[in-house]
Amino acid sequence: MARIAIIENGIVTNIIIGDADFASSYDGTAVVLTDETIRNGYLYDGSNFSESVKSQEEQATIARKFRNMDLESSDWIVPLTDHPKHAEWLTYRQELRDWPSTENFPDTKPSKP
Repeated sequence: MARIAIIENGIVTNIIIGDADFASSYDGTAVVLTDETIRNGYLYDGSNFSESVKSQEEQATIARKFRNMDLESSDWIVPLTDHPKHAEWLTYRQELRDWPSTENFPDTKPSKP
């Protein structure tokens, strides 16, 4: 079985696992991948893959999604006032909330405790 990139308009739109023969029989552009780092959204010029360049707005949207997911996944710490790193986690969560208003957004993420 192989990792196969489905390409539409020069962009990887899906990565599937399938028989290498599938790529040659696919009614469209499908490329057997040898590089494990290729993922959806990569550009394909017919022979090479490259990361797509995202606008500042797209990067900010991705960063906000990361922030929201990290806040949600760390909700567990809020009621655990006796946790040894409770204060550090609360500080981190506040840094996440403040992050979009900093000059380093979205380039520099706050560090987890």
